[in-house]
Amino acid sequence: MRRFVPALAGLACVVTAWAAPAAAYEIDPLTRQPLDQPLTMTVRAPAAAAAAVDPLDAAVPKMSPIPRETVAYAGPYGAGTIVVSTAERRLYYVLGNGQALRYGVGVGRPGFAWNGVQTISMKREWPDWRPPAQMIRRRPDLPRHMKGGPENPLGARAMYLGGSLYRIHGSNEPETIGTAVSSGCIRMTNDDVMDLYTRAKVGTKVIVQR
Repeated sequence: MRRFVPALAGLACVVTAWAAPAAAYEIDPLTRQPLDQPLTMTVRAPAAAAAAVDPLDAAVPKMSPIPRETVAYAGPYGAGTIVVSTAERRLYYVLGNGQALRYGVGVGRPGFAWNGVQTISMKREWPDWRPPAQMIRRRPDLPRHMKGGPENPLGARAMYLGGSLYRIHGSNEPETIGTAVSSGCIRMTNDDVMDLYTRAKVGTKVIVQR
């Protein structure tokens, strides 16, 4: 079983690369009794290999509560289009040839759901967060600015939708994927939004359906 170590003085947990585990003890060092299963120790991967991983990206959990998968797609939209079904709480990235990648998403809560057509106007990695004025009015306790990072509500990646306040973005709350809790943004797990980010380009059409 792999083990994780804390890093960045408690500001974030960074997953580092590890080599295969090796046995450390055959006798419990406290009770001095034989162990049914030996304890294990792990050895860090060479520094050069660890340096190749962005420490922020390495912090991204690799498991999604709704695993992405390739599915059949018979809709009217062409390859490269993003289709969001708020009713299903799923996002489809159309691949073409009758297929699409399907991701689980979180959508707007009652009163904040919307539908329409937008395009990706900007993309950012580990974006800063500046809550819009409307959100500040509802939640005056929110910070006016939050630097990008693992604790930021926009997560690992953000794709801005036209000139609207909405984004497709990551989340540091993966348990909310598949629910309707946002203020209208489409949220994904950090792992999934990083995958979509590599596929979607500035100018990509985004269809949001109720």
